[in-house]
Amino acid sequence: MNTPHRLVAALCLPLITLTAPSFAQSAGYSGHGADSLSPATLEQFRAAPLPDPISRRIQSLLDLRSPSSGVLAPDGKRLFFTWRVTGTDQIWRVDGPERFPVQMTGGEDRTLPLAVTPDGKWLVLSRDRKGEEYPGLYLQPVEGGPLKLVQHLPKVQTFFGFVSRDSQALYFVANEKAPNHYTVFRYDIASGTKTAVFDQPGLWRIADHADDGKLLLVRLIDSQAREYVLYDPATQQSTPLFGQNEKFEYAAAFGPRPGELFVLTPKFGDFRRLYRWRDGKFDPVTPELNWDVSGFSLDPAKKRLYYAVNEAGYTRSTALDATTLKVLPVQWPRDADHQTFGTTSQDGRYVTLATVKARRATYVWDWQTNKLTQWVVGSMPEEDSKRFAVASLEHYVARDGTKIPMFVRRPPGCDTQVCPVLVHFHGGPEGQSRAGFSPIWQLFIDAGFIVADPNVRGSEGYGRRWRDADNGARRLDVITDIEDAATWIKQNWAKNGVAPRLGVFGGSYGGYSTLMAMTRFAGAYDAGVSVVGISNLNTFLKNTAPYRRALRISEYGDPETQSEMLAQLSPVTYIDRLKAPLMIIQGATDPRVPVGEAVQMYEAAKARGTPVELMIFADEGHGAAKRDNQAMEWGHMLRFFEQHLKR
Repeated sequence: MNTPHRLVAALCLPLITLTAPSFAQSAGYSGHGADSLSPATLEQFRAAPLPDPISRRIQSLLDLRSPSSGVLAPDGKRLFFTWRVTGTDQIWRVDGPERFPVQMTGGEDRTLPLAVTPDGKWLVLSRDRKGEEYPGLYLQPVEGGPLKLVQHLPKVQTFFGFVSRDSQALYFVANEKAPNHYTVFRYDIASGTKTAVFDQPGLWRIADHADDGKLLLVRLIDSQAREYVLYDPATQQSTPLFGQNEKFEYAAAFGPRPGELFVLTPKFGDFRRLYRWRDGKFDPVTPELNWDVSGFSLDPAKKRLYYAVNEAGYTRSTALDATTLKVLPVQWPRDADHQTFGTTSQDGRYVTLATVKARRATYVWDWQTNKLTQWVVGSMPEEDSKRFAVASLEHYVARDGTKIPMFVRRPPGCDTQVCPVLVHFHGGPEGQSRAGFSPIWQLFIDAGFIVADPNVRGSEGYGRRWRDADNGARRLDVITDIEDAATWIKQNWAKNGVAPRLGVFGGSYGGYSTLMAMTRFAGAYDAGVSVVGISNLNTFLKNTAPYRRALRISEYGDPETQSEMLAQLSPVTYIDRLKAPLMIIQGATDPRVPVGEAVQMYEAAKARGTPVELMIFADEGHGAAKRDNQAMEWGHMLRFFEQHLKR
């Protein structure tokens, strides 16, 4: 489904006293990626072997693997999906319901299926090396065999757009000319030649294509704003549609009628709503809800429209006739936390359905027979899914009286006795913690920890005002949600006057939140683990990949003009407050949060004499993708929290 982006908000700068301005503003490093560190540094912070009991625990739970919902073949008779059975995401094919899967790709690099050519001959796939986020495009015969390179260039992002309906050409965008300039290319499958189709400055993506050859293109302005244009390759003319000189997010696709688009936007209210657009007019398609429509898609034949609604962290999906907009009945499996539509056959007859409870299961719905058939189910060796903790939706109250939603998973017995608590802050910052099963959460639950997943202000899923509450300097007004979670849990989950011990962890922006929890809000938590977290917003914005810098400045602020404000929002500014044990985990090849963010935080904490650990994966980027590294990452987190939180 199309994934919409966030809206922008104006900045206001409250006053706050800096406790360590000299370090926050003078600390620095240069660049990102593994070559920004010496081999000696990589070796120094290599992950140590895990204790055997913890290794056995984490390896067992990592065997609970669910395949992706996958990509249907044009005739609906095959499904291509990713599965981490080998330890790394690779592509598998299944030739019918509950057939034995055939492994299509292998090796150490994460590989994802993107599409099957309409003639059913080629699988289009993406492959990334060591988490660098410079993916390449390849073709593979649907029966299997060697890959045919389309494009995979060093330090270049190559993103798939679509395959022409005659299966002769593949369209993609790539920033090979400049890091912040994406050109639209046409690749001829038979000859292997590529031609530039659209080459105007900007962060361009292909949103959709029409039967008459016209392209629906979108330009990313910042982390939220989007501009849509209609481009005709035959005449090389661009027609602006909407988003120009605005600061609103849009996601759009062609409808079944000429000149018609379906558009998802929160422009006209607090929540995202789906509209039918024609001649500049937006007509509502979905009802007015107090929840976001989180995404939508149409089948290639433009017969049916699918959309999903994010109901407080649960997903509910609906199918419509794309012309009449009449709701179409679908037989969903019962008792799933998430119900999502996936890809369709070329004629629209078949569509994949995915459900998530204890593990993901993939089904195929046949619109002709109205029959639902299960195709793939995740592996669950030596486990009974009935024992897994179910997330309950709860709330805590911030200091200004705002109720903050929070998913909580508890081990047996923790309703009557004091158990240590791990508070997890999601990434994004516009991410959202959701209901559903996670083997990692179950690892901590089995070890006796309560896991709490707050959706603080700035999170997705609760409307535009909630989502934009932390933009720029506004973050200073709501960053206290981090401390308030700890205060509320200690007060309300105490028993007989004994408060639980608290750990805090998260990845990416959640890693940043963890570092803020441990520094600015020192004393709120008893131990913390930051994974690929930002320690200094100034150095982060100066060294992150150029294609991300423009998108992140609108979220955090501009280091050229707002350096002081960014220092106020940087964990390293408050390093003199750090006193509880801290673990930092980082991928060396990360282009989003440079490895220098982790090293400078570690050095600052070590200089204070605070117990601190640093672990760097030389072959990972923005989070561990390989099984062995995941085992090390989560296993050491468990070891760390058991060491510092268990009485």
